[in-house]
Amino acid sequence: MAHLKHRHAAPCRGSCTSRIRCVIPRAAATVDPLNLLKGIFKPANNGTPAPQGADFTKQVMSEESKYVLQTYARAPVVISHGKGAKVWDAEGKEYIDMAAGIAVNALGHSDSRWFAALAEQAQQLAHTSNLYHTQPQVELAKRLVENSFADKAFFCNTGTEANEGAIKFARKWARVRAGVDPYDANASAPYELVSFTSCFHGRTMGALALTYKEQYKTPFYPMMPGHRLAEYNNLDSARAVIEKGKTAAVFVEPVQGEGGITPSKLAFLKGLRELCDEAGALLVFDEVQCGLGRTGKLWGHQLYGVEPDMMTLAKPLAGGLPIGAVLMKQHVADVMKPGDHGSTFAGNPLVCHVACTVFDIINNPTFLTSVEQRGVRLREGLKRTMGGNPHVKEVRGVGLLVGVQLDVMAGPVVDTAREMGVLAITAGKGDVIRLVPPLVVGDAEIDKCCEVLGQALKRL
Repeated sequence: MAHLKHRHAAPCRGSCTSRIRCVIPRAAATVDPLNLLKGIFKPANNGTPAPQGADFTKQVMSEESKYVLQTYARAPVVISHGKGAKVWDAEGKEYIDMAAGIAVNALGHSDSRWFAALAEQAQQLAHTSNLYHTQPQVELAKRLVENSFADKAFFCNTGTEANEGAIKFARKWARVRAGVDPYDANASAPYELVSFTSCFHGRTMGALALTYKEQYKTPFYPMMPGHRLAEYNNLDSARAVIEKGKTAAVFVEPVQGEGGITPSKLAFLKGLRELCDEAGALLVFDEVQCGLGRTGKLWGHQLYGVEPDMMTLAKPLAGGLPIGAVLMKQHVADVMKPGDHGSTFAGNPLVCHVACTVFDIINNPTFLTSVEQRGVRLREGLKRTMGGNPHVKEVRGVGLLVGVQLDVMAGPVVDTAREMGVLAITAGKGDVIRLVPPLVVGDAEIDKCCEVLGQALKRL
């Protein structure tokens, strides 16, 4: 880490003699959320919705098709409610959720601490825009900065927005570094961006230009100019496209998620750091999926001991509420001025207050160790139940970011597992079973997931 910190149970109030920064743990919310809602409604069945018939499911799916733009290939299930690492559909069927909203629900469903923080802030202040100061935004930024390589944080609403922000920050940084007026449209400076095969950085036009899958991009051509692609985990390939005077930034996921659950090699990330330094380019780590405890470390790049100039975050940061962030070193922050970038909803007090609670729970050595241990249990269990199947090429991953590489399409296995009560998703070329459960998933749930996936593959 670039900075050292220590934690006290209470404020030092000037009496602390330590020369390292003091971080005061955030007190848990003491509000009783159920009392806040008492009298507003009276839920049936101990607060859970009553099961509906199959006709209800068909009606919801029919109306979704009629009224919602059809950009998603949804599973034929209407999710009703959840608790911990389990969810139930509208007909009352129980599932173990090994997808967690695509690695978002880090604390699982209906976590009482998460809900208490949400209710506490909701009765005070939800949104002001960034025209004014709010304390929760400052508290969250402080947590992120004091526990990372970074000096500044910028908030947005999603992972793709975080990468869009990082693209803009990198390009302006390159113009300032080149000594040109960044507001001169005719000025020339490095602007190329490098990303890697099998990467995924988002679906807005800038982030999409960096993303690997052509089927995501082709319908929207032409793409943003200035992108170059190299082979992931191949330093020679990266060296061929990172050029001094041309490259502004290199974007890489320390552990690829959608691309197939593939960890970087240590020599690859270290080599990228050196290549960026030599070329005068920024190194940007996309930790939208692998950051904030998912790998068993607070940040995925801590597995490698390599620091970026910027890092993008999103998915688990507010435990289910939309938020994104870009963390950066001071030399990047120095080039940005008021008006250069912004967002109406970003960093609002409601989401930031909840994110502080999520961060404090995850940023605990005992919690992170438990993620590591659960990840080992999951990978070993999958090897036990699936490893002997000839269609399984590899079980890989770190922490609770786990993939099963098949030599056939994984969709039918995922569909069968869902019918058997386990929710999983795919990755890679559709040939990887991706498991990104809540970080609080239990041992029994992990064991059942492994058994079900083994049986589902045998059935096919």
